[in-house]
Amino acid sequence: EVQLVESGGGLVQAGGSLRLSCAASGLTFDDVTIGWFRQAPGKEREGVSCISTSDGTTYYSDSVKGRFTISSDNAKNTVVLQMNSLQPQDTAVYYCAARYYTGSLFPEDYDYWGQGTQVTVSS
Repeated sequence: EVQLVESGGGLVQAGGSLRLSCAASGLTFDDVTIGWFRQAPGKEREGVSCISTSDGTTYYSDSVKGRFTISSDNAKNTVVLQMNSLQPQDTAVYYCAARYYTGSLFPEDYDYWGQGTQVTVSS
């Protein structure tokens, strides 16, 4: 059974940082793409970043490029999203997801999802 568990969300002031982790099990971890997505109230789920664990290829949405960094620790089956210079518009529930194909920032391309973790940025 595939399981994805997010952790690291919380409340932070604008300009601050948070580090989200996605722990995966039940996957061939060194051969997947792990993506981070977010969904704010009343908005559609959007892709934030993803990484291919086989070769480290990364993608970022324009809204987070230069502020967020995604990385993978294949020995620990974990993907980390380091979020810096957070702004109130980054407030959302953040989800990690997995797929056995190349990178994508489209939620409909992913097969496995975690439960999500809340990130709230105050102004």
